[in-house]
Amino acid sequence: MVDPTSTVTAMCRSIKRLRDGMTPASREEIEEAALQYVRKVSGFAHPAAHNQVVFSAAVAEVAGVTERLLSGLEIRGGQRSAAAS
Repeated sequence: MVDPTSTVTAMCRSIKRLRDGMTPASREEIEEAALQYVRKVSGFAHPAAHNQVVFSAAVAEVAGVTERLLSGLEIRGGQRSAAAS
C-alpha cells in the first residue's frame, strides 16, 4: 500500500490536475482523468470486447472516488474545495 503522507515526485503527465482551489472540475473532466488512469494502469488504450465491462466499471469507480475526494477537500482557512460547490 502506498503511504499517502509520502512525497510523490512523479505523476503521469497525461492525467490533468483537476483541483486548482478555485474552479470546480466538471464531471466530464473527472471522467476523462479516470479513463486516462485506468488506461495507464491496465496497459490498454482500448480494451477488447471481452474486457469492456470490467474496464468501464473501473472508470466509473475511479471517477466516483475522484469526485468524492475533490468534494471533500478543504483549502486553507477552512473553506471547502470549489468542487464541493
